[in-house]
Amino acid sequence: MNEKSNYRFPEDRLLSLDFFRGITMFLLVAEGTHLWSVLIQEPVSGTIFEFFFQQFHHHPWNGLRFWDLIQPFFMFIVGVAMPFSFAKRVKRGDSRKQITRHIIKRCIILLTFGVGLHCAYNRKLVWELWNVLSQLSVTILIAYFLMRYKWSVQILVSIGLLILTELLYRTFPLEGFNQPFVKDHNFGSWMDMVLMGKINNGGGWVTINCIPTAAHTIWGVVAGQLLQSTKSPTKKVKHLLSSGLIILFAGYLLHWTSVTPIIKRIATSSFVLASGGWALLVLAFSYWIIDIKKINNWIFPFVVVGTNSIFIYLFSNTVGGQWLNGFVAIFTNGILAWFKTPEFIINLITALSVLTLEWLLCYYLFIKRILFRI
Repeated sequence: MNEKSNYRFPEDRLLSLDFFRGITMFLLVAEGTHLWSVLIQEPVSGTIFEFFFQQFHHHPWNGLRFWDLIQPFFMFIVGVAMPFSFAKRVKRGDSRKQITRHIIKRCIILLTFGVGLHCAYNRKLVWELWNVLSQLSVTILIAYFLMRYKWSVQILVSIGLLILTELLYRTFPLEGFNQPFVKDHNFGSWMDMVLMGKINNGGGWVTINCIPTAAHTIWGVVAGQLLQSTKSPTKKVKHLLSSGLIILFAGYLLHWTSVTPIIKRIATSSFVLASGGWALLVLAFSYWIIDIKKINNWIFPFVVVGTNSIFIYLFSNTVGGQWLNGFVAIFTNGILAWFKTPEFIINLITALSVLTLEWLLCYYLFIKRILFRI
């Protein structure tokens, strides 16, 4: 328990960021156990609870569900952490050249992991760039090289990226890929043909999402610089709230007026604005509750997961998804079948058992202070 208290109450730690990162990763790990899929099966399907648990699945195309916010949250959190990481490296004596080399190396590793995960999903060598880690390898670079400029410049560039994306989608002339908001028939799908020689049939995801969603990481950097500043905590919360509300409203306004629909799978400007607004609001609320009001006794389980975020994300998508889920099911299915347990309960207990084991793995690494960093 000493590690718990020492970690939760350090003076130099932004616990709201630890929590935000941790709960995002916890939800992603839970997805890897198939928990969210189980919770929309019978007897839940067809009830009022199905709508709630549908929020933990991506919207099929035009619209926004809670689960569509998870990747933006992840990319935003990375941005928030960047100014703190940069300051820490400067303090220990690293030159800008050394830091830049580290960032480039990190992005190459993220790209490798992203492609490697698709190979694991397909169980063969493939060249696919749709994973969030591949996207991050681009957005981090863009946000990093903008960090040296004023926040106004960073924001202008982020808006410019959204405008550029709008223009590319709306003006691309090639027949078959000139329908900006139609699945598999847009500029993003054409870019996938150029980059990978294939499109994401059925899913509609596109690699070029890394350009508009770079705004999430850029806005995260600006938010991190604000939290790092000497402004009062109250002013910081006000800035985060006002900024979040403005871009949230702008995103939904574009959607409601049918100017640009909210489509996560091609990261339309309305989607980036709306999801970025939610990210800022969640950070503002977390900062106010956890760092200002000091109501933080409950965040420890999530901090444990967030401490090794990239590791547990990779683990749950490889060893977890391809081995541990099935291994645990051998025992839960075998034992619970003796008691004629309904299939839904068996699947639910299996998913929760895997989630518990993966959390315990994170906890073990946490108490042993084993950190996997790139």
